[in-house]
Amino acid sequence: MRAQAAKIPSTTAAEEAREALRTLERLIPPEGGAQLQVQPEGEPAAVTVSLPREAVGLFLEVLGQMANGNAVAVVPVHAELTTHQAAEILNVSRPYLVGLLEAGKIPHRKVGTHRRIRLTDLLAYKRQDDERRRAALEELTRQSEDIGLGY
Repeated sequence: MRAQAAKIPSTTAAEEAREALRTLERLIPPEGGAQLQVQPEGEPAAVTVSLPREAVGLFLEVLGQMANGNAVAVVPVHAELTTHQAAEILNVSRPYLVGLLEAGKIPHRKVGTHRRIRLTDLLAYKRQDDERRRAALEELTRQSEDIGLGY
């Protein structure tokens, strides 16, 4: 696997992704795999490639994100992240993340003096935290309606 830094797509790349997404969404069934003919620039013949359904869905998602001007990175689910990478995913500071790790809220392991967090564990924490925040917001909304704040 080659690690590659995520880059914000250029305006041209975003437009190409948008056009490719429109075309592929019309041609590929929502829950199906696909056989695609690919002809790299400068090559004389096209090659037919069969793609599994999961790869097609991921590819369409990548194109959609690029079309919106977002950088995309593909990370294996069993990947281990540094505290810096994990903090970026949660959009928190690294010291705050280390506090979560030390409090046992997110499982981690140490490699020498460095902490490593499995992506699956980080995403599970993020889902729980998002759900907790959503529940708190719903409760605040309910309370404001009960007392007639009119938001």
